[in-house]
Amino acid sequence: MSDPLLKPLLAGDRRALAQAITLIESTRADHRERADALLAELLPYTGQKGGKSVRLGITGVPGVGKSTFIERFGLSLIERGRSLAVLAIDPSSKRGGGSILGDKTRMEELSRNPSAFIRPSPAGVTLGGVARRTREAMLLVEAAGFDTVIVETVGVGQSETAVADMVDMFIVLLLPAGGDDLQGIKRGVIELADLIVVNKADGDLKATARRAVADYRHALRMLRSPTAGWTPEVTSASALTGDGVAEVWATVERFNAAVGPQGIARRRAEQARAWMWNEVGETLLAELRKNPEVKRLVPGLEREVETGKSTPAAAARRMLEAFHGR
Repeated sequence: MSDPLLKPLLAGDRRALAQAITLIESTRADHRERADALLAELLPYTGQKGGKSVRLGITGVPGVGKSTFIERFGLSLIERGRSLAVLAIDPSSKRGGGSILGDKTRMEELSRNPSAFIRPSPAGVTLGGVARRTREAMLLVEAAGFDTVIVETVGVGQSETAVADMVDMFIVLLLPAGGDDLQGIKRGVIELADLIVVNKADGDLKATARRAVADYRHALRMLRSPTAGWTPEVTSASALTGDGVAEVWATVERFNAAVGPQGIARRRAEQARAWMWNEVGETLLAELRKNPEVKRLVPGLEREVETGKSTPAAAARRMLEAFHGR
């Protein structure tokens, strides 16, 4: 029997979509089982095989104006007749694990638009602050009819690699700077970028932004492109005035044309395979932590490692042996 959320979600019901995302974020075993069954029914209606949606990852250093840019960018997409879902990964509250930034309050106009859906998710404990269920939330919003999905990350760090591995195109927002002031941005993040947008290119910073664009273009020439068939580009924009924001979508369209439907489908297939193995790792680690025998050993093993009486590798091996019942 079909899940009661299936029909309303496919019809684009916002409440059903929000309930489905809450379901997939739950750690309860019965909720996990139901979520897996619902996702299996929804897969034919998603962009998993490519061609049905556009998946974008957007990141940037603190203060770059990600939310303002995404709101302005999203509204320009809606004017073109597209629909947009924003999955914003927020730092988790240490105490309650909840979402503490609340992107809905920072994208007020966009959140009120009937063609947009914004869902802040707590980052939780997964690597780099990327919500573990973001990939599944992406499938849900696609099934609900949204043809553009933006995953906004916490900031520049390990989470960027995880997000780049779940989207078609990865966009990095940077502040106007030049020469030695190129923000000390990590090379690893630049290497992931399909497009760099120098934001806040307005007022007194306009000339600085132009120089920064030239500097980043020069830097990108020395790096290998992360996407076959595409040479990364650098542009400038102002989320405040709207200048250059619409041109970002034109670059996305050029990217899609260059990579092609087959290239996008191949990328998503590779991402799905990597996702499967990531799930295996996450699930095994969760099972290991719950195992009674392992839980009994952990305090002593931690003390031994801390005091140098045992190596981390030896302690890990003893933990795994206990898990396997040896």
